[in-house]
Amino acid sequence: MSQPPSAARATACSVGVIMERLTLTGPWGGESWSAKGVVCDGSAPGTPARVIVKGEGLTQILFPGLEISLTRQEAEGYFLNLSSPEPKIFVMWRLHDNVARPELLTVSYHEGARWMDNEENVDCVPLPGELRPWLAQYAAENYQPEPKKPKRYASNKDKGRMGHF
Repeated sequence: MSQPPSAARATACSVGVIMERLTLTGPWGGESWSAKGVVCDGSAPGTPARVIVKGEGLTQILFPGLEISLTRQEAEGYFLNLSSPEPKIFVMWRLHDNVARPELLTVSYHEGARWMDNEENVDCVPLPGELRPWLAQYAAENYQPEPKKPKRYASNKDKGRMGHF
C-alpha cells in the first residue's frame, strides 16, 4: 500500500476500495453489496480488481487505482465532514455484470448528499487516519466560514409589519 499524499498542495490521492458481497439466505435469496473500506493505494488507474476474501456467503474485492480529488468548490463540505464525530468517505458504486464497482469517491458532505438525492448507490466508510491531515490542511487553506451577520431587532418604525394587528 502506498503512503498518503504528503505534498502541501496535493489535490488528489490514490486509494483502493473494498467492496463486499454477502449471499442472503432465506426464501428470497439473492445477494447484497456494500463498500466496506478504503485504503491508501498507489496503484495506477485501470489496475484490475482482485478478490481478497472468499468464504461461504462472503466475498471481498479490492478495487485499486481509484482517486479522491479535492476542489475548492467543495471546501465547505470537507470542513463539515472533518468536524463530524466520524469523518467519512462517500463511495458511489454501480452494478456491472452483477459485480458492484466503485465509480466515484468524495470526502465532501455536500457532494455525497447530492449523489444520495439522485438515488445513486452510496455507502459511507470511515476516513483512514492517514488521510485526515491531508484533508484538514486543504480545508484550512481553502474554506473560510461566512462571517456571522449581526442580529436585527424590530424597531418602533416596524409597527404593523411584525404581526401586530
